[in-house]
Amino acid sequence: MNLFKKSNVLFTLSRQWQCASVRTQSNAKWILPSGHDTNIYVYNCITKKKVPLILRNPNYASWYMCGPTVYDSAHIGHACCYMKFDIIRRILCNHFNINVIMVMGITDIDDKIIHRAAELGEDINTLTRRFEAEFHEDMAKLNIKPATIITRVTDFVPRIISFVQEIVDKGNGYVTVDGSVYFDTSQFDRYGKLFPVSMDEEPAQPMVDKKSPLDFALWKGAKPNEPSWLSPWGPGRPGWHIECSTMASAMFGRTMDLHSGGVDLLFPHHENEEAQSCVHHGVSQWVNYWLHSGHLHLKGDTKMSKSLKNTISIRDFLTKFTANEFRVFCLLSRYRNGVEYTDLSMENAVAVSKKLESFLEDADAYIRGVSSSGVVDEPFLLENLARTQVQFLSTLANDFDTAKGLGLLLELISITNRMLHQETKVVECSRRPGAVAAVSEFVRRTLNSLGTQYGTNRDMVADSPLQMERMVTSAVNFRNLVRESALLDLKDSKKQENEQRFLRNSSLLDACDTLRKDFLAAGVQVKRNAVSLSSMRAGQSRKQTNDIIKSETSYPAGQSEKELIALRKKSCHLKTILTVSLLERRKKKIDKYTSVTLKGNNGLTSTDYNYRDGYKAMV
Repeated sequence: MNLFKKSNVLFTLSRQWQCASVRTQSNAKWILPSGHDTNIYVYNCITKKKVPLILRNPNYASWYMCGPTVYDSAHIGHACCYMKFDIIRRILCNHFNINVIMVMGITDIDDKIIHRAAELGEDINTLTRRFEAEFHEDMAKLNIKPATIITRVTDFVPRIISFVQEIVDKGNGYVTVDGSVYFDTSQFDRYGKLFPVSMDEEPAQPMVDKKSPLDFALWKGAKPNEPSWLSPWGPGRPGWHIECSTMASAMFGRTMDLHSGGVDLLFPHHENEEAQSCVHHGVSQWVNYWLHSGHLHLKGDTKMSKSLKNTISIRDFLTKFTANEFRVFCLLSRYRNGVEYTDLSMENAVAVSKKLESFLEDADAYIRGVSSSGVVDEPFLLENLARTQVQFLSTLANDFDTAKGLGLLLELISITNRMLHQETKVVECSRRPGAVAAVSEFVRRTLNSLGTQYGTNRDMVADSPLQMERMVTSAVNFRNLVRESALLDLKDSKKQENEQRFLRNSSLLDACDTLRKDFLAAGVQVKRNAVSLSSMRAGQSRKQTNDIIKSETSYPAGQSEKELIALRKKSCHLKTILTVSLLERRKKKIDKYTSVTLKGNNGLTSTDYNYRDGYKAMV
């Protein structure tokens, strides 16, 4: 669903509700679920207060989230909503040990999609798949975890038709002359449960087919030149609200723990979802907890919206700021609150992000002895750490109050920073790296648990196989290219008796040897063999593996350098972790090559390596 669709309706109805006489629905009450108490309190839009979060099953939460309507690029208003729910999801998983199963519904058939496809002269399916793929790429760039299950409306049309038919059969839906089906709100005595409305309100303009202005479409009769599906009421397509009800019910059944979206979806979208789902399943409460994120708005309370043409795409945003800085921006406010996007607010987020990163770097330097200054009061620091840990968890349990939680982290960082930067002459007596390490590890682990990606360079190298692969591959490639060039030039300089060239190439070879020794000190051994051993398959001897490598690395004559490299990459299906691109000697057949594997202490290669666990690279 478009998270910011029809937001003006919410505020208009809010003003009308304050002025009009509202017919009270005696049955429109929230029911406290029975089950497992998580010791978390969340805001309830029905009771207008915080209530205990009780899950139907221990340590398991079913969560449906309204996804995008994929007709255009996502902007940072959308990103802010998804980021906040990503943070809550991580809090539940990482701090309360709850296994969250999240389903996201993608709307891939809608009025806006139809109009955009016609405008661009593009097939609807091609358009929606393109923008859906772009959406997921944008979320990945922001380090927002993908949903456990992703559903699309067009894959559920038969289920939607069955869902609507059930509502009609129960007397809560009616068919109009154009083949549309509407939900009869007058037949549902709990309508207005999430957002109280006036049931006696007069329509603003005469209605042709609808009985009430509050009635909403379950099924839309077909229009010329629009996609449609056959149904008992004639050709047509799903209404907006029925999509989420059907997809969520298909995944979770008669009820679920959590359902989320932007605050603009509270009414009418979520109100209508709850009404039609309760009728279909014959239950009093379909969703136990509704979560709504505040809007991202510009200065002066102007909403960021595609219709107003004041949006900032995620990709444009990331050319100026980092994903960490945007996440800090979202952490600095409560998820329910609206957020003002201004230069000042982003400058504040950038400053906080830099403070967090600088602290982790300074603490790491102190722990490793690179920085000798600082007077650390160990008992006082550890006492503050223990208190912060307790208070931080308490703030998260209080409706996921990340703004207060981040404040607690910053306060602990300030206390530690004052100690680290205090000048002293008695270094040995005042150094307490253990206490600083405890604070640093807590801060780093907590920030990463909320989705930020902070850490020292050492942590990033050790914990990221991809980053290690790129670093080692590039360095070894560079060394070998320099060495090959120096050796060839060295031979020429000897023949020509050019002393200057000879000395220059000798120094290059010395530099290559130095790099090899540096690699060795870091646990990466660089070797040169007639045939390099990439890895040994289980049960094979070294000779058998060498024979396989020889057979798999022979190349037809006459192929280009690019073709040879591509062929070698394709043929190298041995279980190696790091494979260095093989050096081509001016399109001649190669008799030597370099490869990298990581070998464990048990003698077997592994794809899950970690230098700290005793693995080393063999080249």
